Amino acid sequence: MKTKAKKVNFLDLDAELTGYRSSRFAILPIPYEGTVCYGAGTAAAPQAIIDASTQVELFDEELKGEFYKAGIYTTQPVDCKDAKPEQIQQCIENTAGNLLADGKFVLALGGEHSVSFGLVKAAAKRWPGLSVLHLDAHADLRDSYQDSKYSHACVMRRITELHLPPVSVGIRSYSLEESELVAALGDRLITARQIAQARADRQAAQSWLARALAGLTEEVYVTIDIDVFDPGQVPGTGTPEPGGLDWYEVTALLRHIAQNRQVVSADIVEVVPRVAGQVAEFLAARLAYKIIAYSQRR
Repeated sequence: MKTKAKKVNFLDLDAELTGYRSSRFAILPIPYEGTVCYGAGTAAAPQAIIDASTQVELFDEELKGEFYKAGIYTTQPVDCKDAKPEQIQQCIENTAGNLLADGKFVLALGGEHSVSFGLVKAAAKRWPGLSVLHLDAHADLRDSYQDSKYSHACVMRRITELHLPPVSVGIRSYSLEESELVAALGDRLITARQIAQARADRQAAQSWLARALAGLTEEVYVTIDIDVFDPGQVPGTGTPEPGGLDWYEVTALLRHIAQNRQVVSADIVEVVPRVAGQVAEFLAARLAYKIIAYSQRR
C-alpha cells in the first residue's frame, strides 16, 4: 500500500507554525503563464520555489533572528486552467482579497508578471493610499502586447491606471511606446545604470535608496520580477537582460523600504525553474523569507 506524499509547505515548517488562523503570512502560489512570449516555464515556479525553500536556513544571518515563528500558511495554488486572462485576474483579486481581509500578509509566488495586477487591485481596495515598488528589468508599460491588455508586458500600465504611484527600480529595457511614460516617472524611476554608477560611491548608493523611499506612500505593495537581478546571478527567467542588480542591492532596498514604510503585500514573479541548476528558485525562496523577515523589523 502506497503512503500519501506529504504536502510541502513554505520552509517545510512544523504544523503548529502553518495553521491558517494563527499565521501572519500567507504564501499564495499562482502557476500562470498565459501570455509568456519568450522563455516558458513560469507556471512550474511556485512549486519549485516552495520545494527550494525547504533548504533555506531559518536563522537570518543579517538580522540575527528566526522570523518564521510569526506563522506561514501555504495556500492551495490559484486554479489558472481554462480561464481567460480577465477571469484569471478576477480570480487572483478575489483570492488575495479574502486573505487580506483575514489579516494576512499575502506573499504571492508567480507565475508570470501579469498576475501582479489582480494582487495589487486587492491590496488597493484595503489600502486606498497604496503605492507600488516595482523591481524589474523591463518597464512593462505597454498598453497592449500580442493582442492582450493583460500581457506580462502591460502589467505596470494596468497598475498605473488604478492611480497608484509606482517607483520602478532596476529598469534597463523598454520600447519607444513606453518611453514617454518612463520619462514621466521622473525621480520615481531608478535605472540599473544609475545603480551601477553608484556602486563605488557610498553616498551615491544612499541617494538612490532615499529616492526610492521618497516616491512611496505609507503603505507599499512590492512586486519583484526576478529579472531585476543580473542574469549572471539569476539565469532562470523568461527574458533575461544584461546589467542587472545583485543580491545585496535588492535586499538593501527591501530592508530600507520595510524599515521606513509599511509593506503590506508582495509578489515574486517570472522565475523559470531548473535553468543552470536550481539557482533562480532557491534565490526566490530566500528572497521571500527576507521579505517576511524585513516586514517584522520596522
